[in-house]
Amino acid sequence: MEFAYTPQQEALRREVQQFIKENVTSDLAEETNPESGVDRPRGQGPQAAALYKKIYEQGWLGITYPKEYGGQGGDRLTQYIVEEEFTRVGVNISLGGSGAPAIMAAGTEEQKQYYIPGLIKREISFCLGFTEPHAGADLANLRCSAVRDGDHYVINGQKMYTSAAHMSTHIYLMARTDRNAPKHEGISIFLFPMDTPGITVRPLWTIQNNPTAPIGTTYGNSRTNETFFDDVRIHKSCLLGEENKGWRVGSMGLNLDRVGASRYLISVRRDEDIVNWVKNNTVDGFAPGKDPAVRDKIAELWIEAQVCRLMTMRSMSIVERGGKFTYEGSAEKVWAPEHGVRSTEAITQMLGPYASLLRTSPHAIEDGVFGHNVMGSFQSGINHGSVQVMRDQVARRGLGLPSSRKSGKVEAR
Repeated sequence: MEFAYTPQQEALRREVQQFIKENVTSDLAEETNPESGVDRPRGQGPQAAALYKKIYEQGWLGITYPKEYGGQGGDRLTQYIVEEEFTRVGVNISLGGSGAPAIMAAGTEEQKQYYIPGLIKREISFCLGFTEPHAGADLANLRCSAVRDGDHYVINGQKMYTSAAHMSTHIYLMARTDRNAPKHEGISIFLFPMDTPGITVRPLWTIQNNPTAPIGTTYGNSRTNETFFDDVRIHKSCLLGEENKGWRVGSMGLNLDRVGASRYLISVRRDEDIVNWVKNNTVDGFAPGKDPAVRDKIAELWIEAQVCRLMTMRSMSIVERGGKFTYEGSAEKVWAPEHGVRSTEAITQMLGPYASLLRTSPHAIEDGVFGHNVMGSFQSGINHGSVQVMRDQVARRGLGLPSSRKSGKVEAR
């Protein structure tokens, strides 16, 4: 089987790289990257707006989305190539995490016509209102409520880790609409503006806040948020999908969000960083790239990274062909984050004390990216679903194993 790109695809990659060279400055990348530590106004800053307009005119935004919704009607591999190059320089063109896949799958025609073009052009941005303080990884245990009142819903509750809530134009909120239903039922999803009365956003500063992490850091956000909803009144048209069927919609959306270059690069960029660095650099006279043990370990990690790439390609192929996409995204979400943690630990051993130096240290390596990665890498095993939960989904959806709720008592082994 031939895993290489076609000449036409490689030509596209070179075209994108040339565009980036001519149009993307370091300041502009800071403004467009959600993990750069730079707070921007709701929507976009002026430099980002100008850049995204140019990218849109090139036909590189929303490549896989239908033309009637502002997309290009293209294929996923083209999207992957373009997304990969922009992600490497800190410019986010992916719609992963935006809610767009779930809107396409479950939204009304009116919702698709309004949200998808706005998301593609970066005129609309969503934060995700999922996690709650008491629920942890058990998302279905949420308590934030949405009570029907005529043609409206009234929302009350709290969400945690609503990253970018202070900058996003809208929120993609999961709330309980039937307290008497089993916990995985009675849940609905709502889309509505963040300037709706009754919403309060408070910052939660992360370990990456001081100093802020360089672009390319794994989960280098300097800030996330806690968000409060006090009698927030929204129209029934804000409901995504059917009432009380939000768990299925939300799970499907998260699964689709895990497919793509930006997600893949979260877990393998540190492999690329260390390969590029050891080629021509030393630490106190020690050349890691010439040490057989280091070379062996890097080769092992590189092979694991290629498994990440192939799993992503498999998922894209399934979705592209209209196949049944069930456990594959969950399998990626197990392998890739755990690989990322292994890479981070190995690099820390290779670089010794220098691996812990952050970007403000005069002796930091590569602007401190390796030190900041140490602080961010373990988060990848929790974000968008913990690896433990993902393993359960692989077992039940992929292997057909029964859950403990259905099989009764589970014997210890």
